[in-house]
Amino acid sequence: MAVETISKTPEVSVPISSDSIILRISRFNSETDSSPTFAEFKVPVQKWTTVLEAILFVKQNLDHSIAVRYSCRQASCGSCGMQINGKPSLACYTKISELNSSIVTVEPMHNFPIIRDLAVDFKQMFATHKKMKPYIVKEDSELIPGTKEFLQTPEDVEKYLQFSYCIKCGLCNSSCPTMATDTSFIGPQGLAQAYRYVADNRDDGKKERLKIIDQSHGIWRCHFAGSCSHVCPKGVDPAMAIQLLRGYLLGFRK
Repeated sequence: MAVETISKTPEVSVPISSDSIILRISRFNSETDSSPTFAEFKVPVQKWTTVLEAILFVKQNLDHSIAVRYSCRQASCGSCGMQINGKPSLACYTKISELNSSIVTVEPMHNFPIIRDLAVDFKQMFATHKKMKPYIVKEDSELIPGTKEFLQTPEDVEKYLQFSYCIKCGLCNSSCPTMATDTSFIGPQGLAQAYRYVADNRDDGKKERLKIIDQSHGIWRCHFAGSCSHVCPKGVDPAMAIQLLRGYLLGFRK
């Protein structure tokens, strides 16, 4: 697919004392364009400037039409995931000074339908997440009248704690080579969240969740590339979760 590059000259003054980089932003509208193009902008940066701040500088001062999704700006909401110099990353969490490059290229995440420019469609990922029943399933017959909480030991919590840190940014799915070839694959995000509840000793939905993931586009499609764990900004290890889930399905874990 041919990709055209369009250079744009900034119309705002850049302080002489500021360093600058060339920001290459992928432009694509799914309703009107047949292929993406790149627009280049000269952007002033300082050592603390994040990629998101650079994009917003362009949007506010040079081209208001750029589409980008963001919210919290502190790596908590997962909204600003994108490809930054070829790696799935959060734009608000990535400092330009850490990239060691005078040219920064931002593109929409792979393995997701593109809505426009840097914004992708999360509908399938959220639908898959919902199928995993991301909540505690508890049989009513086990509830004790007057009980207000289910106590757990630190060891109980440790089994699932890291997987509860998922912010649904989609970076793990974007980096997954299986998702690039199988659009129906559950994906590392959904599988890691399935494990988060399977490993929780308060939950009674293990059998049902294991049945959901034990299918042709489920857990056995994972080739264990490990890229999902490598790109997670919150330290979640989906690859390990998938291996532990396989242990349940193979009868090694109960």
